[in-house]
Amino acid sequence: MARSEIKNVNLSFDVYQSESDMDPNDQLLLNKAKEIAKNAYAPYSNFKVGAAVLLDNGTIVTGNNQENAAYPSGTCAERTAVFYASAQYPTSKVKAIAVITDNVKQIEPVTPCGSCRQALAEYEIKFREPIRVIMGSASGKVFVAKSVESLLPLMFNQDHLK
Repeated sequence: MARSEIKNVNLSFDVYQSESDMDPNDQLLLNKAKEIAKNAYAPYSNFKVGAAVLLDNGTIVTGNNQENAAYPSGTCAERTAVFYASAQYPTSKVKAIAVITDNVKQIEPVTPCGSCRQALAEYEIKFREPIRVIMGSASGKVFVAKSVESLLPLMFNQDHLK
């Protein structure tokens, strides 16, 4: 019987107990996400999420989740923001994204779902630069990943098809 090789995958991110401990630019991005979360359309889950994307040209694009009775026709805040950013600024690189919910019961930071991680990975791959992912909570606790790849190890990309 052939011996297998073990491959370790590392998941790492910075943990802040308070938003005030973060870089002021990250705080600004998280605050933009917090503001837009209030406008989310979430009549079914009552889980309002906001996202703010920082582009390399300094522009901040925001988005929130949009639910629909014909599930899964709705979309998450992260994809709303990044798809809008790509449509309006197709040559601008995504430098960072902040995501947060306005749900006061959410003690741990909210993280992008698998679909959003893969959508964000597409732009990390496209521009060959990491996208920082800032994940906040109503409690003030924040996780910051240095790249989407650290949240989605072994991510799928078109290079796998060659």
